[in-house]
Amino acid sequence: MTKTKPLIGSIQVPGDKSISHRAIMLGSIAEGTTTIYNFLQGLDCIATINAFRQMGIDINNDADNNKVVIKGKGLYGLKKPDKVIDVGNSGTTIRLLSGILCGQGFDSVLTGDNSIRSRPMNRIITPLSMMNGKIKSVSGDGLPPLEISSRGDKPLKAISYTSPVASAQVKSSILLAGLYADGQTRVIEPNLSRNHTEITLNYFGASINQEGNTTTITPNPRLKGQVVNVPGDISSAAYFIAAGLIVPGSKLLIKDVGINPTRDGIIEICRKMKGNISLENIREWNGEQVADIYVEHSNLQGVDIGGSIIPRLIDELPIIAIMACFADGTTTIRDAEELMVKETNRIDVMVNNLQALGANIIGTDDGMIIRGGKPLFGGKVESKNDHRIAMSFAIANLMTEGDVDIVGQDCVNISYPSFFDDLNSLIS
Repeated sequence: MTKTKPLIGSIQVPGDKSISHRAIMLGSIAEGTTTIYNFLQGLDCIATINAFRQMGIDINNDADNNKVVIKGKGLYGLKKPDKVIDVGNSGTTIRLLSGILCGQGFDSVLTGDNSIRSRPMNRIITPLSMMNGKIKSVSGDGLPPLEISSRGDKPLKAISYTSPVASAQVKSSILLAGLYADGQTRVIEPNLSRNHTEITLNYFGASINQEGNTTTITPNPRLKGQVVNVPGDISSAAYFIAAGLIVPGSKLLIKDVGINPTRDGIIEICRKMKGNISLENIREWNGEQVADIYVEHSNLQGVDIGGSIIPRLIDELPIIAIMACFADGTTTIRDAEELMVKETNRIDVMVNNLQALGANIIGTDDGMIIRGGKPLFGGKVESKNDHRIAMSFAIANLMTEGDVDIVGQDCVNISYPSFFDDLNSLIS
């Protein structure tokens, strides 16, 4: 007998965070009006809006209706910001915006909160510098703040860059800089990372070519304002997918979720864990695949997770770790070193918190090993101001013997401000 009633009903999660960011950026450097529907009103995406407002872009955000209207000024229409641009907690904003700013004819400085100021930026500084971008870490240690100096009217240098990591932020930063280059710019990845930037660029009129793990962009396109319908964020849907699978008696329909093939690893893993999950009403919105996701409570099985699937579910690994605790057998997560350079070291934080609740889990250099089927108990866990940690333990709390006290749970506002309201609506 669990403390939580079955979760039964339907829910619509907020718009995709990655697509919301990119729609603001491209709408700002496109010509004409861009209208965004189902925009994510999270703090990270608001940081992107504020950054482009500082650079002279007229952006009207109707937060009550999640609708944003942008008056774009074209590829070269941005102006020098009158102060340092503060991206808050948003790694997407600082890394992608750096690519755009390296091609501009003005100086700028990017900073963020304590978490951002501890995140590695050499992974973009190196390729952007190869393009003759004038970008540096102010402190010289590869960490923000970042200082970007004017290129005047000189184009960036086109390069072919082999990325040591499969990272959408790294790839996107280079591709966006490639808009301002003197020829075609290529990025080769070890595995294909999420491709929202490529899809959105193509939708706005850029010339993008994808062959295997190599992406090529042609410079100086004439981007045109568009209407963007943002699908529901699969990373936000993942918490409800997990809840539906682990809480006995649950039957949930999660509507209008983006199922981009570079992001759908969570669905593949749920099926591998013997989860009852299906996709319904599959269609396309502005180049992105969308579906309704149906889940029912299932007797989950432990699995091995690693290799090329990791970039397709990197943000979902914390909630997958929670699912693994309630699965029969052992789940191994490997090849996930990228977890250590997210908002927190998510390997350490997940392992420490789950051990505090009684889970049989150990951390490894590149992931964790979880032996499921052992009851979890209540207790205090630290979110470390990481929204994905906080939401993962809110789902764990549905099945623990005793309540979980999540320190700093308000950080969910970064990506999902209505998370607790939505969760409570299904369990009340």
